[in-house]
Amino acid sequence: MPGSDNSNTPASAVEHALQRAASAADYTAWLDHTASAGGCVAPIRLRGESHVVSERTGRIVSTRHTDDMPGQVIYKACGNRRAAVCPSCAETYRGDTYQLVLAGLTGGKGVPATVAQHPSAFVTFTAPTFGPVHGTRSIRTRDSQNGQTWTIRNRPCRPRREPDLCPHGVDLRCHQTHRDGEKILGTPLCLECYDHDHQVVWNAMSGELWRRTMERAKDILRSEAKKHGAAVKLSYGKVAELQARGVAHFHALMRLDGVNPLDPSVLELPACAATFTMLADAVRRAAAVTRFRSLPHPDNPDGWLIEWGTQLDLRPVRQAVDGAITDTAVAGYLAKYATKGAEATGHSSARLTAATVDRYANQYSHAGRLVDACWRVGRSGSDLDETEAAKNSGRLSYRRLQRWAHMLGFGGHFSTKSRQYSTTLKALREARANWRRDHHRTQDHTDDTETTLIVGNFTYAGTGWKTTGDALLANTAAAKAREHRLLIKELLAENND
Repeated sequence: MPGSDNSNTPASAVEHALQRAASAADYTAWLDHTASAGGCVAPIRLRGESHVVSERTGRIVSTRHTDDMPGQVIYKACGNRRAAVCPSCAETYRGDTYQLVLAGLTGGKGVPATVAQHPSAFVTFTAPTFGPVHGTRSIRTRDSQNGQTWTIRNRPCRPRREPDLCPHGVDLRCHQTHRDGEKILGTPLCLECYDHDHQVVWNAMSGELWRRTMERAKDILRSEAKKHGAAVKLSYGKVAELQARGVAHFHALMRLDGVNPLDPSVLELPACAATFTMLADAVRRAAAVTRFRSLPHPDNPDGWLIEWGTQLDLRPVRQAVDGAITDTAVAGYLAKYATKGAEATGHSSARLTAATVDRYANQYSHAGRLVDACWRVGRSGSDLDETEAAKNSGRLSYRRLQRWAHMLGFGGHFSTKSRQYSTTLKALREARANWRRDHHRTQDHTDDTETTLIVGNFTYAGTGWKTTGDALLANTAAAKAREHRLLIKELLAENND
């Protein structure tokens, strides 16, 4: 949000923006100064001073205070990954995730290019059903001429010949053919029948379910590889997606690596026996048998069963067979979901508190009931002993449901990876920061004979642009930059075709 200023009324904001833009020199200097925020919706304002220090002698070469800068502050992007909250920061996060996933497929960023020859699979893990919901139904037909598979979404949602009444008297039939993007998608056919409590608990425990599944898949792979006198390890990059019904699904790129007995950190080609078939079989078996129960709860003394749904989509990557997908498509697909939140359900909010939860928790909508379930189950389970949860192999306590009610119970990281899959988001951010630091260093301090460091001493001055006019200019410039990048991508795609 913009800070307090006389230019925050709509008329004065436009006037302020026009005055700043009218002066080419001042506007260029201000735009260059605020480029570090990258058009962030609500950047962090910092006040203080920065010193250019000689690395060899420790002597301060020069000092610059924010009072001498445009706006008397410097701006730091908020870094929010959610596109609905800050499109600019989310685009940066999406780009980093894309590079991270792609590096694990094709090499680069410190990953050897030989990983392109490793067996890889694109896997989607789904949640179980908690009740019938409106959705799209597709059929796959094979073209007899060229053998290619194509999909048509033209089937009714939930057709039945006879009425299908639930215990509450609601007919669970739906003969409509829904299209992607319809608001009704993901909503239960009967709100009373839907198990909202089980779903939010599953969301909260899904990270532990993923961890256990990967451990079991690794055990299966080691056992199978040992039969052939080989050793393998599993690497992955994973992104979580909250679907329209408000439950988390996991999309993962999994890669099979060999093991170097002299240096386990080296990424080697796996043995010939370690194929995509071995990888796919291990993942399917692990997903089918991995399950556990949550801790006892006053509303459910036996706890809730945490397991995967029956649908497991597993496809090869970079193989010349029907249905194979390319590495760049996988990277783009995973990166897209890394910037999503709970918006698909119709719910969007900041972290909820006792004072704000009543605005979103209700019994009249699917999203409202999920928020209510988080708050109610979390409050009822708050008296459970935290140490008891720690003793039960990752079976988390229910307190975290209230903390993550704005995410419908899901409190895990949306983008994670195994240690050796590829580079890290931190390394990508540091590389970008170093480039910017070198790019913006003044000509006086780029002398090759002496290396300098920039040391800052800043304090928090507020959040948001100082004026609404500044916010208007910054966000307009950022939107134009995003459109330019999109246009370049489209032109490159056309040229490649």
